[in-house]
Amino acid sequence: MEPLLWGVLILVGIAAGAAGGFFIVENTSKQRVEAANSAVLQLRARAEVEQREFMLQATKEATEIRTAAEAEVRERRQEVQRQERRVQQKEEQLERKIEVTERRETQLTDKEKEYDAIKAQIEKVRDDSLKELERVSSLTTIEAKDMLLQAIEAEVREDANRRLLLLEKAYKEESDRRARDILMHAMQRLNADVIAESTTSTVPIPSEEMKGRIIGREGRNIRALEHATGVDIIIDDTPDAVTLSCFDPVRREIAKLALTKLVADGRIHPSRIEEVVQRAQADIDDAIIKAGEQSVMEVGLHTLHPDALKYLGRLKYRYSYGQNVLDHSIEVTKFAVNIAHEVGANVDVIRRGGLLHDIGKGMDHDMEGPHALIGANLMERYEKSREVIICIAKHHDDWFTNTLEGAIVQLGDAMSGGRPGARAESMERYIKRIQTLEEIAKSYPGVEKSYAVQAGRELRILVKPGDIDDLGAMRLARDIARRVEDSLEYPGQIKVTVVRETRAIEYAQ
Repeated sequence: MEPLLWGVLILVGIAAGAAGGFFIVENTSKQRVEAANSAVLQLRARAEVEQREFMLQATKEATEIRTAAEAEVRERRQEVQRQERRVQQKEEQLERKIEVTERRETQLTDKEKEYDAIKAQIEKVRDDSLKELERVSSLTTIEAKDMLLQAIEAEVREDANRRLLLLEKAYKEESDRRARDILMHAMQRLNADVIAESTTSTVPIPSEEMKGRIIGREGRNIRALEHATGVDIIIDDTPDAVTLSCFDPVRREIAKLALTKLVADGRIHPSRIEEVVQRAQADIDDAIIKAGEQSVMEVGLHTLHPDALKYLGRLKYRYSYGQNVLDHSIEVTKFAVNIAHEVGANVDVIRRGGLLHDIGKGMDHDMEGPHALIGANLMERYEKSREVIICIAKHHDDWFTNTLEGAIVQLGDAMSGGRPGARAESMERYIKRIQTLEEIAKSYPGVEKSYAVQAGRELRILVKPGDIDDLGAMRLARDIARRVEDSLEYPGQIKVTVVRETRAIEYAQ
């Protein structure tokens, strides 16, 4: 019995172990399932957080893209509006030209009709004469008397016409003499000096030692001053003086003022030179405004728009055929006012029209068209009087409308420019050649500034170092030299110098 008992006990132990193992495995599986579910929930929460962050970032980027797109659209819309304004201005100019052309065509058509009518009348007279000659052979006494009377009547009429022509000639001579008397009386009331333009200025210095300080170590000071002003600085054996040479009187005046301040201060180095040149530029701008105000007071005007004053003051540094344009404008105004008093024209209109008639010469060179029309278009913004605009536009016959005041301003302009010693044509040609040199250089990409120095014997060009490398600078100098040879006529040779400079500036505080 004892072995059987042991067998039963063993079976019972095996069954109990199997049941315990089953319960342990089932409990472990449940724990693993719960852990897996917890991990899934955590992953799902983390995915939702990342999804929200991604959505926020996408929304932010979309907002930035939309803002940039709106800014670009706004900028393109502004550019389109500017282009539309330019096109509108071109269309207005074209319409004016078309109107002038149509008016001329109408006049030509009227002349053709008059010519056809006269031609038909001549043909009719010839046919009538032929018929009359054919009929003469069979005339009666009464008919002969009638013909004689008609011939006498025609002779008397011809004599009367001849006397009328003589009277008209006498009246014309009398009116010409009267006009000459008016012009002489107007000219005698104005004592005008002869104007001579110079392309050099002299700056006095306290000692010969100052010349070395102006030149600087290895010439750095004089190069910096020439680059900043575009003026050729001549330091020679002239005692206690430095000469400035430049065709542009504005640049020359800025350089003179800047060099005078540097000499008085004593601190001469490249950074100081740039600072003083900028201050001199501001002083010249103030001088331009003061020159405009003084010219307005000199001719007896009371008010003028501030912007128009600036353009008028620029004429102080402009020359036309060697004649200062601002002095010329004042002189034209005085001539025209004297004539207006003689003939009874509107003096107020003539004062404004005469003073502003050459204001287009003070505009920038990039504006196209005759200076009379440029000035008229400019003053349409500031002048309410149409008569004044006509005086400006008509003084060189660039406008199809004329008035008595416009004719008087045009006459005053001719008197001022035609008096002895007023103008020198050779200087004007020289200035145009210098300006053409600088414009040729500026037409190339990458050119920042260009100056014609050494009286036009050297063209100095400053380029942007980021746009043109060293090899490009050499090619640019060669291309500009070839173009100058093909475009201009000049004595001797012209040196083309391309300067490529890189600066690094820091401040110690």
